[in-house]
Amino acid sequence: MQTHEKKAFWKFFLAYFSSVAILILVAGHFYYKQQYQQHVKDEHFAIINYARQLKMHEPITTKDIHHVIEIKEIKNFSMDAITLTDTTIEKYVPANKWHTHYIHIIKDRAHFDAHIQTLRMQIIAAQLLLLIFFALLSILLTKTALRPMKEAITKLDKFTKDLIHDLNTPLTTIKLNIKLLSKNEAFRENKALQRIVKSSYEISELHDNLKVLLEEDTFLLEDVDLCHLIREQIGSYERIFPSLNFAITCSGFQAHINKNAFKQLLHNLLSNACKYNRHDGTVSLYVKDKALYIQDSGSGIKNPERIFERNYSEQSSSGLGLDIVKRLCDAMEISIKVSSSEEGTTVALTFG
Repeated sequence: MQTHEKKAFWKFFLAYFSSVAILILVAGHFYYKQQYQQHVKDEHFAIINYARQLKMHEPITTKDIHHVIEIKEIKNFSMDAITLTDTTIEKYVPANKWHTHYIHIIKDRAHFDAHIQTLRMQIIAAQLLLLIFFALLSILLTKTALRPMKEAITKLDKFTKDLIHDLNTPLTTIKLNIKLLSKNEAFRENKALQRIVKSSYEISELHDNLKVLLEEDTFLLEDVDLCHLIREQIGSYERIFPSLNFAITCSGFQAHINKNAFKQLLHNLLSNACKYNRHDGTVSLYVKDKALYIQDSGSGIKNPERIFERNYSEQSSSGLGLDIVKRLCDAMEISIKVSSSEEGTTVALTFG
């Protein structure tokens, strides 16, 4: 099951199962309360019956009840009143019609507690069985509901892979012809050719991003020497942007990542750091507290909190690059934060 399928599965499953689980737990709680009150009424009836046997001078058959006669005044006396202590259930019953003497009946509550404990265990067992049943039912319903979406995503993935594969040939042809035209002095300073070069570069970047993104659900994570990987990437940018100064402070930093995905992620971030930097600016990469920092000396970002939104861009690019960066970070469990000012932008990648 792929990552997006797992997310959809768990969201649907939890939405259905949690609502049913809450209903089961609430129903169990109210049933327990109702049964508890019923047991209290039964104990109350047993005490009343004991008092009746006393007054009628009938033989007492209950062993866990005893009584004492007390001379006292009870304000607002009610025959419905009953008191539950930690060890007993107690009730006062008038011994005469003048309510000057009372029979204080005391019943041991061990039998009552045993009934309540049995009730609790029965309710918990029933709830667990119902939760297991509805969990299995939720899984079945979730899989059934997600099947059409899975089929649609499979078709879309296949179409996208075919599209990316078919783009290789025309893209290679465009690049080859651009190189040939660039060698011709008549076209070297041609503005139309420069625009084609820029567009072909953007298409090539988008092609590489999509290619890596399609592997998001299947790529494997491994321990990689991040410093070595960074120096490999920086080499190409030093040739493309000779006016920029690159500073790397990194040594022996291992990270659990997918090598190809992280290369693309780093490429997107470095590409932005270089393209939107000042002419003689600096791009610094350094490691601190299990985090990689990429810092540039550009003019900054107005809304750094929005740069990972799809299609949002403060420059002339499509904005897809940083959206893909965020998705790849999520897939590799890398936390990414951006801070920016007029003096430059800093991207922090924190590895778990």
